[in-house]
Amino acid sequence: MKHNKKRNTAFIYETLTRALTKAIMDKSLPRKKMVVKILKEHLGKETILGKELTLYRVLLETSNLQDKVASRLLEETKRAYERLDEATIFDAQSRLIAAINKGLGQEVWSTFVPNFKSIASVSGIFSQKTALKKRVLFEQAIVDGMSLPTEAAPTQLQPIDNLTYHSFIKKFNTKYKGLLQEQQNLLTQYVTSFSDDGLELRVYLNEEISRLKGILSTALKTTPEPVIAQKVEEVYNYLEGFRKREFEEQDLGKVLKVQSLTEELSAND
Repeated sequence: MKHNKKRNTAFIYETLTRALTKAIMDKSLPRKKMVVKILKEHLGKETILGKELTLYRVLLETSNLQDKVASRLLEETKRAYERLDEATIFDAQSRLIAAINKGLGQEVWSTFVPNFKSIASVSGIFSQKTALKKRVLFEQAIVDGMSLPTEAAPTQLQPIDNLTYHSFIKKFNTKYKGLLQEQQNLLTQYVTSFSDDGLELRVYLNEEISRLKGILSTALKTTPEPVIAQKVEEVYNYLEGFRKREFEEQDLGKVLKVQSLTEELSAND
């Protein structure tokens, strides 16, 4: 199927989030601000493209459903999509494409998006121009994907509460009676994330997790105790996992504890 990725809102979103991550890693503040500005203005929750993106994500990010439930969800999502105005979407995409070309450059469109095939399939389901046979095949593939069980990570991190840092726990309980500034910042970003569909939280986490990994990496090189080094490595691998998945509610408590741990590690340097 020939597919115009510039007219695929989910592809554009994935491209922009990767551009944002790269800008943060490169410490390019102007480019980071430009990506955030484009995301907020064109893909905010209340925009037409934001609403379209939500429907894409329903089909792309759902798993572990029974076949009948997955099929029902697909039909309801298609009905919701039909209520969106095609011409309004096209115009909004045109403005978004122009903003990207002007603010970020044509090279953005060459970004590799791993799940492009699935994104293109959903676009084929939503498009009235897709041949009937192809649409049925796309729909079956999406239903199959939503019916797959959620895969557990191959090596699961033990709860951070179980880290056997007796000296750390003792010092922490006496030294820190309240939250660290970093913990306050994380909680603030998390609470306010619902107003912009998690955009600012994503930006904050990219920077904060990079900072935490840097401290843990240094600790791995300097910690003489094998048991402690093993625990630090487990925490590092947990943070590294955010390269492949989104931050979820159950991660909040763990990252708060990682912030406490890195504070203590930094104090002991």
